[in-house]
Amino acid sequence: MILIEQAKKIFHTKNGRVTAVDDINLSVQEGEIFGMIGYSGAGKSTLIRMLNGLETPTEGSVTVAGRAVSKIKGKELRKARQEIGMIFQHFNLLWSRTVRENIAFPLEIAGVNKAVRDKRVNELIELVGLEGRGDSYPSQLSGGQKQRVGIARALANNPQVLLCDEATSALDPQTTDSILELLVDINQRLGLTIVLITHEMHVIRKICHRVAVMEAGKIVELGTVLDVFRRPEQQITKRFVQQVTEPEESKETIHHLLESHPNGKIVKLTFVGVSAEQPVMTELIRQFNVDVNILQGKISQTQNGAYGTLFVQITGDATEVDKATAFLDAQQVDSEVITYD
Repeated sequence: MILIEQAKKIFHTKNGRVTAVDDINLSVQEGEIFGMIGYSGAGKSTLIRMLNGLETPTEGSVTVAGRAVSKIKGKELRKARQEIGMIFQHFNLLWSRTVRENIAFPLEIAGVNKAVRDKRVNELIELVGLEGRGDSYPSQLSGGQKQRVGIARALANNPQVLLCDEATSALDPQTTDSILELLVDINQRLGLTIVLITHEMHVIRKICHRVAVMEAGKIVELGTVLDVFRRPEQQITKRFVQQVTEPEESKETIHHLLESHPNGKIVKLTFVGVSAEQPVMTELIRQFNVDVNILQGKISQTQNGAYGTLFVQITGDATEVDKATAFLDAQQVDSEVITYD
């Protein structure tokens, strides 16, 4: 559905050349929810803008839904954009228009007659859960409702691809989850290909099938969400994964326990899929003369399956502690002894 080949984008500024996107090769499959994550300045916004022709690559090519978006202009580009919807962080609604009129706007531009337009708008209002709000103005809506209008408007022309540019960054956590659930529902109902960019790993974890981690204009890590969570390779990826698996308060607790129990060890266990069903902790306590203190645990669902983490403190005779950690290494779980300098 999307193919990016050797794409590079260079901006010329008064301070010199800035390479925002640096030799990106990437494909996104039809019906996939694909996430791009990175900190500010990583190049993800520039890359996603290349997908609908808002930015043209300095080098390389971008093909979306069979159209070479990087090579076409004018009427042909406008036609291509009808198949590529986009939603934004700050909604970008027309404040003088009602919900119904905002959703209808792309259809007006496309020259769709009023009867067909009204029918399509009613379908979209129902799809995004805004029944009864069609005559409201954006100023009368909550942030989540505004984003639902933005989603409905982006879907007006039956696009094959939906681009989401930090679409939940301005929303509170509960509203974010409801919007993410809506996007998953739309993906499943319509078979829509979704590409989203974010700096929040929670968003990636909740809805994406695959993720690309961007840094300094490059993709530094790419894989299924479950694989990236399970074995992050780059330091930047590990920091993103820790947003979900290792809250800041856990770090403080671990620091304190390491200082107060120098003979013990803190172990992070990672469970994926069926490994979560194994009675590992029961066997550990039965076989070794150690004390086990569970510090923190969490199970998260991804689109590819369950992912769980458990932090435990193991104390006792140093030899027994070493045997216990060796036992954990041999099980069908990933284990890592945590040290903080």
